[in-house]
Formats: sequence, structure tokens, C-alpha cells
Amino acid sequence: MTQQWPAPTANGPVHATVPVPGSKSITNRALVLASIADRPSTLRAPLRSRDTTLMVAALRSLGIGITDGPDGSWLVDPRPMRGPARVDCGLAGTVMRFLPPAAALAADDVEFDGDPHARTRPMGTILHALRALGADVEGDALPFTLHGKGGLPGGLVTIDASASSQFVSGLLLSGARYESGVTVAHDGKPVPSLPHIEMTVSMLRDASVVVDDSEPNVWRVEPGPVRGREWAVEPDLSNATPFLAAAAVTGGEVTIPHWPERTTQPGGAARELFERMGCAVTWSEAGLTLRGPDTLTGIDVDLHDESELTPTVAALAAVASGRTWIRGVAHIRGHETDRIAALVAEINRLGGNASETEDGLVIEPVPLRGGVWRAYADHRMATAGAIIGLVVPGVSVDDVGSTAKTIPDFPGMWATMLGTR
Repeated sequence: MTQQWPAPTANGPVHATVPVPGSKSITNRALVLASIADRPSTLRAPLRSRDTTLMVAALRSLGIGITDGPDGSWLVDPRPMRGPARVDCGLAGTVMRFLPPAAALAADDVEFDGDPHARTRPMGTILHALRALGADVEGDALPFTLHGKGGLPGGLVTIDASASSQFVSGLLLSGARYESGVTVAHDGKPVPSLPHIEMTVSMLRDASVVVDDSEPNVWRVEPGPVRGREWAVEPDLSNATPFLAAAAVTGGEVTIPHWPERTTQPGGAARELFERMGCAVTWSEAGLTLRGPDTLTGIDVDLHDESELTPTVAALAAVASGRTWIRGVAHIRGHETDRIAALVAEINRLGGNASETEDGLVIEPVPLRGGVWRAYADHRMATAGAIIGLVVPGVSVDDVGSTAKTIPDFPGMWATMLGTR
């Protein structure tokens, strides 16, 4: 439901410690692996947001036992998947692309659908791949139906994953349960967001699955059991960046507790990006601390592998000194919305100077004015508007409720950070 929100303007430098909920990417991968494992699993500190609760609801509809632990954990009891079932993907790419390869193991029909905009998101790659691996799929985009046979032959499939790394991850996550495993070969322009595939491979190995990724653009998952285990979910580092950005644009200091020293999350690259824009960033066992400069500096950056950071970087660039050129992110036109077009439109709506390029955008900072910042039902667009609103009075985000996709109470966390809750 749309909820217009007057973005608070900071009265001075922001100083806060902001605990951030768990990673959506890790949570939904762990849920899929736990659902096809050989024994029960526990997810510690999982993210509870729209995307992850949609995944839980979908798995429950397929017969998987998922219960709440006393400490906020999820306890997953794997059982043979079964239909008939109906899956609501919402606007969650991880649900619409990770779950069909697992649901192909179910007997009987499984119907998939989602939000209106989800029906426009690219799905043909994963559905054509499942057909090549032996699945019976009716439809080429949402809504579609899997006519489950209780298993899948698997084998080699060649795809063009240049639109999303999720196509590769989705096939790999369930591949060990196919009769012949799965080998995914990519043929096309470079795969975006490779760190997300590295995350998938790492988590598969943590579940004792044999994965060979020694050949570029080829990933081989051997058939065999997926081990149930305890998964400790890291904080979502991409979701942490708007809070770090609050310190960056106000010359303040924000600490994110429990920031991992090493991570497969693409959001980990934010540390270097903030430093390039003039911030001081330090890490300790207590977390990551960012101190903002007097003036942010524009940068020329290729975000091909960390494209989910584009809205945050664009928001910083809109109030920085000097041009920022964001490259390598053509694929984000197919995310929750066309993020390139949306960022350009909203920055310019506030009096800015942004323009689209073939694979990104260029932002020339000029003084901004207040106005309505449209979120396009996109959580990262909403948080970008909140960042700009800290230093531009009179900004309102038209749909702050979209942040519930990955941050359960963004307005409350923002107000707590500012000391106004």
C-alpha cells in the first residue's frame, strides 16, 4: 500500500549506531538449501521482510515444515515437495528465480504468479533452462505453471545470464538433487553481480555440495545430498548503505555493528566506494564505522558486480561536488523498476542534472529543491530519496512502504538514527 512519507531533514551531522537486519540474499538461499537438505536446519538471525516471508510461505505451500524458533530463528524441516500449490512471488526476484528449480522436484502442479510489475521481469531464461533439464513448464513469464514429476533428470544447460546472475544461482541451488546434477554454461555478455554467484557457490559448499567453478562461465554441481546445518545470517550490507550514507552526506559518523571482515555480499564493496567519495571508513570487531567529509567527491565507477548499490551512489552523487559517472549497470533496467530511468527522472524532478547512458547514468550536481520523490514500488529507490531528503528540505517519498521488501521498519530505523523516533 502506498504511504507518502516526508523525508526528515537532518539538523546537523548524524551520529548513530545502527544495527541492520539480516541479508535477504543469504536468508533466501539458506531457505532453499534447507528445504532440500537431508536433515533439519536452523537459520540464525534471518531477515524477516516481505521477500523472505514470501519464500517461507511458498515453501510451506510445497509441504516444507518451517517453524519459528524462540530466538527469532527459523527451524526448517525438509520433506518431499508436493503440489498442488500456488506460489505468490510478490516482487521478489529470489522467489521467482530460485524456487522454480526446487519446485520442479515436486509431484503435481505448482502455479507461480506475483505483483503486476513482476510479470514484466525477465523469466524466460530460467524457464527455458528448466525445460532443457527435463521439466514440464507452461508459460514463459509470470504467471506460469510447473507440472511436477517428482524429480528432474538435470544435466548440461547453456543459458544467457547477462540479464541477471539469479538465473545461474537458481539452477545451482537445487542442482544437487537432480538425477545427473547440473552444469550451467553461460553464453552471452558478462554475467552481472558475479559476487552473488560466488555467494551461492560458497553456501553450496558449506552444505557439503560438490561444485566445480574452475572454468570461466561454467558451473558444475555434482548430484548428491545437501547437508542440513545451522546457517548464521550476516547483516544485509547493501541495506546498511543508506544509513552509512546518512553520515556521508551530513559529515557525521555511523557505525554498523557485526559488519563481517570478509563477505561474499556485493554490499561489501560499499566500503571502498565511500572511501573514493571522500569518507573515512574503519573496521573493527565491533563493526564498520563511516565518518563523512565536509564535501563528497564525485566518482567514475563501474558497478557491474555491485549494481544494487547504484541508487545509494546516485543519491550521494546528487549532493556531491563534481560529476559522477556510473557504468556497467544496464541490467538494472530489469530490476523492480527500470532503475536507470527512475533515478534520472527523480533526480531531475528535484531540479538536478542527471542523464541516461547506454549502461548507466551521469550526474552533474546542482542545487536541489524539495518535491515528491517517486519510489516506483522499489525499495532501493525509496531509500535513495530518504538520503537526499536529509540535506534537501521538503522531499517526500511517495511509497516508503516499499522498503518492507527487505527492511521491515525502515522509517522507524531512520527516525531512531536521527534521534526523532
